[in-house]
Amino acid sequence: MRNHTAPEPRGTIRQFWVAAGLSLCAALAFYFSTKPTLRDLDYTTEIASALLRGDFGPREKPPEWLNEMIPYGNRYYSAFPLGAVISMVPIALLQKASLIHDFPARILGALIAGACVYFLFQLTKAFGPDHSSFKAKPLTRRIFLALFPVFGTWTWCNLGMGGAWQIALGLALLGETAALYFTLVRPSPFVAGAFFTLAFGNRTELLITAPLYLYLFWRCSNGTHQEVTVSSTRQRWKLISRIKQSLRENASMLFDFLTLPVTLALLTAAYNLARFHSIFDFGYFHIPEVRDEPWYEHGLFSLHSIPWNVHTMLFEGFRDDPAFPFLSFPPFGCSILLSSPFLFLLFRAGGRYRTISWIAIGILAFVLWCHGNPGGWQFSYRYAMILLPWMFLLLTGNGPPKITVTEISLLTVSVAINATATWLFLWTDRIQP
Repeated sequence: MRNHTAPEPRGTIRQFWVAAGLSLCAALAFYFSTKPTLRDLDYTTEIASALLRGDFGPREKPPEWLNEMIPYGNRYYSAFPLGAVISMVPIALLQKASLIHDFPARILGALIAGACVYFLFQLTKAFGPDHSSFKAKPLTRRIFLALFPVFGTWTWCNLGMGGAWQIALGLALLGETAALYFTLVRPSPFVAGAFFTLAFGNRTELLITAPLYLYLFWRCSNGTHQEVTVSSTRQRWKLISRIKQSLRENASMLFDFLTLPVTLALLTAAYNLARFHSIFDFGYFHIPEVRDEPWYEHGLFSLHSIPWNVHTMLFEGFRDDPAFPFLSFPPFGCSILLSSPFLFLLFRAGGRYRTISWIAIGILAFVLWCHGNPGGWQFSYRYAMILLPWMFLLLTGNGPPKITVTEISLLTVSVAINATATWLFLWTDRIQP
């Protein structure tokens, strides 16, 4: 009996060390390849430091480069949600203890990148032994897929900028990925809920995906479902009875998953009320001169913004630069498909989580498209970082377990494009607003 069960723990240990080694390599590669040009825009750390002093915002005027700080009453506030501020409390504590002085954007970005790669590599186990094998070709595919969302997309350049907005997106990406891991691979509703709280605390729109995680837990707890027809009264009552029984059985799961997200949502409402006298007011329109910007004519979120954002996210091309030997990139956004051609594989048929992944991508993309603008200074479409965990599920599940020539080719091109963009945006002054 001991000989029969021994391989599983050895395999688990091996999985961990391979994932940890890959994560470390990714963190180091990210650290040395990026330069945080926007690290001085540390809005969330400023507010976190104020919280440690027992205040919602600093009373003294912030430095002039923090021009999005909101003067309101006798304090200065930030439009970042409470979750993003709480995420920076450990940094503020280190600064208060004089262990660090400047905002450690480069280290923080590298840690986020490495942690994302760790959970992405482990998340492939949700697709069964064929996709999580240690044979050469499946292992190569797992490694490539785990590295892709960080180094084969706009995440590399944008997270590398190191500003508060970019770090918040990186933490949201990490929270989503880890929440999916603790939902699909190592089910733990409370831990998944904690990482989901990290995700939506940094990007509030992610709150709308909570039912998708609950559905995945519910599906796992009920095993393989059989379809129940409802052509008769008796069968309808039978279906209702099964639903009630399922709700009773999953009550503890619902409580465990939702405890921290609901707590943060209530605290955020109280935080907004204390600052701006409305639970729904995050302060964005209180930023000086924001109301005068033309793209917010119809509000922060508006259907009028959809055509512009859809064009930027899907169709905006690269640009010619006569002073440069190859194509350059628009500084205010371009197509995610052009910046990451590997994403064309999203449209392959099949995949275990195909339906729910497309639902998540669809509802999140719609919310992003309703935003007043595509995201300002950026490479590609930085807001779309929050779509990547769901895209990863599609790309892993709709392809073969072994790496293919097509996947290698498209991934190589994607990494090359994003490496070039990272160099141009972060290490040169060739791209200007």
